[in-house]
Amino acid sequence: MDHLDLETETLRVPINMKSWGYHLILDCSGCRDINDRDRIYNFVKDLVQQIDMIAHGEPVIEYLLSGEPNQGYSLMQLITTSNICGHFMELDGTAYFDVFSCKEFDPVTVEKVVKHYFNPKKIKSKLIKRQA
Repeated sequence: MDHLDLETETLRVPINMKSWGYHLILDCSGCRDINDRDRIYNFVKDLVQQIDMIAHGEPVIEYLLSGEPNQGYSLMQLITTSNICGHFMELDGTAYFDVFSCKEFDPVTVEKVVKHYFNPKKIKSKLIKRQA
């Protein structure tokens, strides 16, 4: 199976497939505190630790597109095995996360950390096995 489509409240898919890398995509709605830069910073620092990754430098967290319907913070954290990205749409309470790594990680842990920091009402999840 090349990817797993999951639209459940709780992701229950351990990564046990061998490939070049793993890409977890989370689309979240009904989020809280997504316009709090410090919370986003603490989130990514905690996430890196919880999924046993190594951050490469500090995260980039910038407020973009002020005055536009899709205004909000964007996050990029390099990790030694790839990256973690997040985009937070302030006006509609949505957030979008990507965790991409050639090192295996637990997608359930990622979802738990997202829930802890942003309390989304709904999460759509997709785990993709990357292999060229």
